[in-house]
Amino acid sequence: AGAADAEPPLVGVSPQDEAYFAPQVIACRDGSGSFPRSRLNDGYCDCTDGTDEPGTSACPEGKFYCINTGDLPRILFSSFVNDNICDCCDGSDEYESGIHCPNTCKKRHDTAETDNGVSELSVAHLGGTDIISSKHTLDIEDLIQKLRGLRMAAVIELGVVVCIFVFYFARRSTRARRRQYILKR
Repeated sequence: AGAADAEPPLVGVSPQDEAYFAPQVIACRDGSGSFPRSRLNDGYCDCTDGTDEPGTSACPEGKFYCINTGDLPRILFSSFVNDNICDCCDGSDEYESGIHCPNTCKKRHDTAETDNGVSELSVAHLGGTDIISSKHTLDIEDLIQKLRGLRMAAVIELGVVVCIFVFYFARRSTRARRRQYILKR
């Protein structure tokens, strides 16, 4: 029990699949082979289906499980892991990217607690409509955050293009002045 407590938590694995990854030697789900537990999430794709890399983007066929505590769980392609974009509402897909993802799942959970039971009543009367509208609100917040990142990238690219044009025209102007100076001699 002490050795199991010392192991790091499984990243990108659904709670239902944790038992599958418990043995010291784990079989690839597609039957292509097996790998030792020490190679789990090591950044090298040992299984063609990505079984050994649920928490990294090493395998093109890999899947990442977002727990999204306070919201619905979500499964992402592993290419979304550590790509500097918060795809899970809890930010669990960006554990090594260095960016801070706000936990929008927690916001929804906190909102439900501050209503003092009113949210539960409205969910019961609306038949899930409140949950759906909250989910859309969270999706819109995620999209807004992604758009801010894209806007920043576009501004940087535009700045680079402007600098290139300024440099080009300055150099062209300097060459023209040199030619005129040489011709006047």
